Amino acid sequence: MSKEGVVVGFVGLGTMGSRMAANVQEAGFRLVVHDLHRQAASHHINAGAIWADSPRALASQADVIFSSLPEPVDVEAVALGHDGLITGIRPGAAYFDLSTNSPSVVRMLHAAFAEKGAHMLEAPVSGGPAGAASRKLAIWVGGDEDVFNRHKAVLDAIGDKAAYIGPIGSATVAKLVHNMSSYALVCALAETFTMGVKAGVEPLLLWRAVRQGAAGRRFTFDALIDQFLPGKYDPPAFALKLAHKDVSLANALGRELGMPMRMCNLALAEMTEALARGWGGRDSRAVMLLQQERAGVEIAVDPERLREALSPSVAQDSIRST
Repeated sequence: MSKEGVVVGFVGLGTMGSRMAANVQEAGFRLVVHDLHRQAASHHINAGAIWADSPRALASQADVIFSSLPEPVDVEAVALGHDGLITGIRPGAAYFDLSTNSPSVVRMLHAAFAEKGAHMLEAPVSGGPAGAASRKLAIWVGGDEDVFNRHKAVLDAIGDKAAYIGPIGSATVAKLVHNMSSYALVCALAETFTMGVKAGVEPLLLWRAVRQGAAGRRFTFDALIDQFLPGKYDPPAFALKLAHKDVSLANALGRELGMPMRMCNLALAEMTEALARGWGGRDSRAVMLLQQERAGVEIAVDPERLREALSPSVAQDSIRST
């Protein structure tokens, strides 16, 4: 279809949704909008969008629908409630939920819309309000890949990095892994930096110093490339016994300063357990095997697939999507 022939419905015009909907409109698609508060849609209506009084009314007019909502319960209400999207959606139409949702909820919605002859796909985003405004936004999509490809042009109007992740539920899991990793690191950084400042180092100088270190020079998830993803911890790049020594020294400093060190104490306990396994001569990231054992998961990505993912073109795409 040409842009002129596609009607896009958008539900939820909050901080993120209003910006994403505006990008769809600026790309030349016909837009139908709905929100709990009509005034939230004033900018879009003034630019030519059509107001729908309910999710049902919106769905009855749209070829492809998007929702951007705060909580899973809000998505359920909009999708399945009285006058919800499912009551008006056309057979063959596609519904993408851009919210951060629950894997069980998106699977349930996927099944419910399939019974109506429609397609539901999860499409959580990453980039924040600034990314939503500038279109520098990652969109992770799970569901039917053919439907993803069919509506890629609309997704590309919303973000510059729309990627198919896998079957329904996959994209939501990816988003939760991303956000949980981010906030776990935030907690760890709060602990370690507070220790450094309490030990007498000026905060900005400390920040500038650690940015020059090995960890500071890499993108966060690049730490998984060399050992974790291929499942190879020998020979070591940096031995576990040496890393254990460093973490022991940091925890000792925390004790001297009278600081609580919850995250660092846990890291030391994990590394001590790994050391007790006889892994002292293996790479320091062998400690990550402990959690794989507990989860009953073995991670060993095929080397050829990993090389392909790390090719210059893919690496450049990764840089642009951060």
